[in-house]
Amino acid sequence: MTLLFEHEICLAHDMGEGHPERPDRLRAIQLALAEAEFAGLDRRTAPLAEHAQIALVHPQSYIDNIVATSPKKGRAQLDPDTAMNPATLEAAQRAAGAVCAAVDAVMDGVTDGASKNAFCAVRPPGHHAEPGRSMGFCIFNSIAIGAQHARAAHGLSRVAVVDFDVHHGNGTQAAFWDDADLFFGSTHQMPLYPGTGAASETGVGNIHNFPLPPGAAGMAFRDAMTDGLLPALDAFKPELILISAGFDAHAADPLAQLQFETEDYTWVTEKLLAIAQEHSQGRVVSSLEGGYDLAALAAAVAAHVRVLMTA
Repeated sequence: MTLLFEHEICLAHDMGEGHPERPDRLRAIQLALAEAEFAGLDRRTAPLAEHAQIALVHPQSYIDNIVATSPKKGRAQLDPDTAMNPATLEAAQRAAGAVCAAVDAVMDGVTDGASKNAFCAVRPPGHHAEPGRSMGFCIFNSIAIGAQHARAAHGLSRVAVVDFDVHHGNGTQAAFWDDADLFFGSTHQMPLYPGTGAASETGVGNIHNFPLPPGAAGMAFRDAMTDGLLPALDAFKPELILISAGFDAHAADPLAQLQFETEDYTWVTEKLLAIAQEHSQGRVVSSLEGGYDLAALAAAVAAHVRVLMTA
């Protein structure tokens, strides 16, 4: 059974009129996953991340600054792209908590036969948040926190993050940079925000970037995966795969110029599940990152979750 983690506070986080990372993104996903075919999802409430979990990635000074900046009313700006309203702090804590709880449930589920994978329909996203800096709509790096939690709480040795968001996950890369037991693999448009993600950025051999030029379509994505990222992931032999599931490489998305179709998300999910089945006992935790055209986002998430439910 596939788990779905969500929380209503994630709808209350609002960075202002006209901001692309808006509550309607989650509403579109909720409507899509309310269809009868998704009735078998095990729906769970995203818990608050524990302070110690967040501190696995972010230093205390950074956490303190976020807490101090959280406004009682109105909005507080963290950077040119990222703001907080009174709901943001809890939403960010629950986004990170969702990934940690999903890791726990998937680890337990392999043992008791209940659940092998999970999708976290939460916001704000996380993959641009560096250990000491918020940016790009992101405050706490939920996926990196989940990876470190998997090692701290479950004793895993090799944890992998695969990121197919159209924007490079610079924060996850920064958090993993010098740790050979953490794998980060990314496809993304380049040049594009945040300007990182060149193929030459390899960490200690654990970072695998496959930039795609503007206008690249699904076949270029599949080639980069088939010829580069997936073989590297297979060779890493991950004990758990986490997915930074951004859907803004879709052709309909307004923030970039890649030309993926919904079927490309079906394909990549199938490929990642196959590697998880080979090395990770099927254990996969996926968490929402980008995706800003509501119809395309809803369709792509539905395709992604549909495959997870077949595992």
